[in-house]
Amino acid sequence: MRLDVVTIFPEYLEPLDVSLVGKARARGVLDVHVHDLREWTYDRHNTVDDTPYGGGPGMVMKTEPWGDALDESLADGYEAGAHSPVLVVPTPSGRPFTQELAVELSAEPWLLFTPARYEGIDRRVIDEYATRLRVVEVSIGDYVLAGGEAAVLVITEAVARLLPGVLGNAESHRDDSFAPGAMANLLEGPVYTKPPEWRGRTIPDVLLSGHHGKIARWRRDQAFARTALNRPDLIERCEASAFDKKDREILSILGFAPEPGGRFWRRPTAVEE
Repeated sequence: MRLDVVTIFPEYLEPLDVSLVGKARARGVLDVHVHDLREWTYDRHNTVDDTPYGGGPGMVMKTEPWGDALDESLADGYEAGAHSPVLVVPTPSGRPFTQELAVELSAEPWLLFTPARYEGIDRRVIDEYATRLRVVEVSIGDYVLAGGEAAVLVITEAVARLLPGVLGNAESHRDDSFAPGAMANLLEGPVYTKPPEWRGRTIPDVLLSGHHGKIARWRRDQAFARTALNRPDLIERCEASAFDKKDREILSILGFAPEPGGRFWRRPTAVEE
């Protein structure tokens, strides 16, 4: 995968040289190019923003530097043999970033990020490139940051770990929270390692039993319990048909009941166990 980032703070992207992403770069699994937007400014102050039309607080990032930077980044990628990129626009007003979207983006050969500052980029830039590229506006949460670089790091890490050869064990992400399939709307339960006793706290007996079926069932029940506690809305989104008999039993214990429409809802009198 090729990954381009255009930013006014290239140093913010230095974490892309460490951990799994850094190793993926070193092995050639991920080809990262970070571009300084100010290289495409033409005044002595390297101006990238101006006051908004219509008035109001804040500043808006200008069309000219962004247009020139994106044109050159695209040309460089095409010259290197890359296919058409997906333009990823980090913004609080975008589509929520989920594991499902991470999987979707991990299948793309080229991602081009446009992390903005101030009040954002002049909308004409996004509209212009949407005529020739797929554009995905993405929000990593219901809050506002000083800029989009942190979102780029979040999205890149989530996507890169799904690329073949990045994780030491290719099966590691199968049981992640939100992973497509059985964990699509569940949070992963607690995990344990050696020693078997620490400060008087022991490991659940089932994990020491060697019975793979019982262990798998325990882990799924724990996933339901944690999801019910921290994100009951995820369970309420699910169709009842997504759960087997044992799933429905644990959901009943946790205070959920199926409604006529086929989804689960949480009974107001539920007592969590």
